[in-house]
Amino acid sequence: MPLSGARAPFSHPDWLFELKWDGFRALLYSDRDDVRLVSRNGNTFKSFPGLCEGLARDLKGRGCVLDGEIVCLDLHGKPQFRDLLFRRAEPMFYAFDLLWDEHTRSDDDQERRSFRNGGDVRYLPLIDRKLRLRSVVSKRGERLLYCDHIEHDGEWLFRLACHNDLEGIVAKRMFDPYLPECRSWLKIRNQQYSQWIGRQELFERERASDPDARLWDECALACESTKNY
Repeated sequence: MPLSGARAPFSHPDWLFELKWDGFRALLYSDRDDVRLVSRNGNTFKSFPGLCEGLARDLKGRGCVLDGEIVCLDLHGKPQFRDLLFRRAEPMFYAFDLLWDEHTRSDDDQERRSFRNGGDVRYLPLIDRKLRLRSVVSKRGERLLYCDHIEHDGEWLFRLACHNDLEGIVAKRMFDPYLPECRSWLKIRNQQYSQWIGRQELFERERASDPDARLWDECALACESTKNY
């Protein structure tokens, strides 16, 4: 699901809110053989073999597709983007959505027949997908983390994000399906976030000296997309 922007935080009974993790957005593809991480532009990340190995151990060969963010965390659990960019710390994967799961189960007879061989759960409401995601992510995982949320009170979570110098929050309608072409998820940026200072200049400088231009192009575009929010 792509993100669009909202200029101000809000609260609403039909929405849930998550912290915006500062990292690389990725889809995680897991099967019995390995784990792959794919960027939002469809490119497989080649520079995280250790992360993929750790995620494979966490998932134990479970076939699933997760949406989430590759991040590096400091000792306080806060994302440090430059550590991720320059591979100065061990990355983690924060999962915030479940798209497909080979072990999908349901108490509903019709759904149970549909999920007999695992299933595509993108059409289910987000709040249901989040519940199913909890069963996929171990509480004692090595590299796989669950992105929790709160319901209704986005203004409180935004104040908390700003107080802790985090990038911001993401607002999502609780009952929406997962529609890749629909920009219904809203990012609400902390305008005072300290790690944005100098980032675009950093991307431009590193892109000029790094042969893997695609990575820096994606970083620069991501930076550019935040200017108006």
